[in-house]
Amino acid sequence: MTPTSTRLLLTLGVVSAVAGWVVADMVDRIAGRSVPVPWTAPATLAILALALLFWAWGIRRRLREGRVDPFVAARTAALAMAASRTGAIATGVYGGFLFWFAGQWWSEAARERGVTSLAAVVAGLSVMAAALWLERICRIKAGGEDDDDGSSDTDSAADWVHPRVG
Repeated sequence: MTPTSTRLLLTLGVVSAVAGWVVADMVDRIAGRSVPVPWTAPATLAILALALLFWAWGIRRRLREGRVDPFVAARTAALAMAASRTGAIATGVYGGFLFWFAGQWWSEAARERGVTSLAAVVAGLSVMAAALWLERICRIKAGGEDDDDGSSDTDSAADWVHPRVG
């Protein structure tokens, strides 16, 4: 496996933003009302970001102590990859909604939904950041050195499999 690239996340975000804008416009044209954006959307994304942060702190501590099952490390890496992509897509969709609502800012409903969309964008970015940090923690330096805690930028050639098991 290779680490998540910034280009992939940007591509997912931009394509999702266009899709979000198109969906918001289609709902307005076809249904005659704006797309609903409940407060549960940013709340759910924020909870996911917090869960990822707590998981990252816990796995980082366990890696330092050398007590991580290889399956847990592999599943954690997969979780981090999926979460970063989910964060990028959610950020893009709600960013598209936000741009669509910005065109109708004079309307009270559009302002409320725009603010909710902005909160979802911020929460989606938080999910991406937490997931990328968790992904970074799961890396090792090239050559098999396993003393990486995910805090340095010197491991650009890092492998994705974490051998610290014991």
